[in-house]
Amino acid sequence: MGSNQFAVGGLAELDQLLKSLPVKIEKNVIKGALRAGQKVMLQGAKNHLSEVTKRDSGALENSLRIRFARNAERIGWVRSYLVAGDKYAFYSHMVEFGTASFYSGAGKTVGAPYVIAAQVKESLFFGGQAKEAVLHPGIKPRPFMRPAMDEQAENSLKAMIQYMQKRIPKELQKAEA
Repeated sequence: MGSNQFAVGGLAELDQLLKSLPVKIEKNVIKGALRAGQKVMLQGAKNHLSEVTKRDSGALENSLRIRFARNAERIGWVRSYLVAGDKYAFYSHMVEFGTASFYSGAGKTVGAPYVIAAQVKESLFFGGQAKEAVLHPGIKPRPFMRPAMDEQAENSLKAMIQYMQKRIPKELQKAEA
């Protein structure tokens, strides 16, 4: 198997065990396990983020959170997401994927670096100097979510397994009582 692949055994048995529990307990166990796994991913993303955004205000790191989605039609179905960005860190996707540096409009600058032209001559000020136009070079991608997921996938799965190994026996005891 490649470095980003791993095998998981016993899923059929786990599925059968979870189906034997009441639906509410099954959903809660799975949700807790997903949260445990996502916490590992979250910490990995924070670690990568501190490496790529040394001068950030902290808004991007504070925007990292775990979200859940449920499907009312499918009993016991739940999905988790690791989300970056909010109204203060609206630029999270720009950090992760970068931005283009080429103008794609009409005219002779198509395919060339994007030029921001002043509306009035010498109305753009950069570094204390008046400019008629400024070349926008774009932003290089500085991924923090993708590397975290690549590196932490196995640890995340282990955290989920450990959570379920602790929680399922407790839920079985409650169900028997």
